[in-house]
Amino acid sequence: MRDDEKDIYFMRIALKEAQYAFDKGEVPVGAVLVRGEKVIARAHNNREASKDPTAHAEVLVLRAGVNEYPSWRLTDAVIYVTKEPCIMCAGAMLNARLGRLVYGCKDEKGGAVDSLYPLLSDKRLNHQVEVTSGVLEEECIEILQKFFQSMRVPEKP
Repeated sequence: MRDDEKDIYFMRIALKEAQYAFDKGEVPVGAVLVRGEKVIARAHNNREASKDPTAHAEVLVLRAGVNEYPSWRLTDAVIYVTKEPCIMCAGAMLNARLGRLVYGCKDEKGGAVDSLYPLLSDKRLNHQVEVTSGVLEEECIEILQKFFQSMRVPEKP
């Protein structure tokens, strides 16, 4: 399988996780941690149900993934996530020494990879993460837009 085909394959799994979040009333972001061609962990946003502000899909997939990994250093792993990570999640990826990040759509209001803060490529830090963006971008945008539109629809009497 070519790299771009692999990226699409794993992003589709992340989109399924985003749909699980959507169905639970969570902001629909999904993430998958992959090593080689094997899914190590999957997660989706769970802040509302857990009442945990750190329960972003990326943090949850990192936490789950290290239990299946020989080390906390994820230098040969890839995270696929449907939306550009925030500052907290990008920081967690740096601290985990993640090898690569693949994300779907940008987050113009809170993205810490390309949109607002280029944390993962900052040469002043002791680690940088390879980044690929825009994989299944339209599908990733669509699920977020659908979710937020559904939040704005007034209830019928």
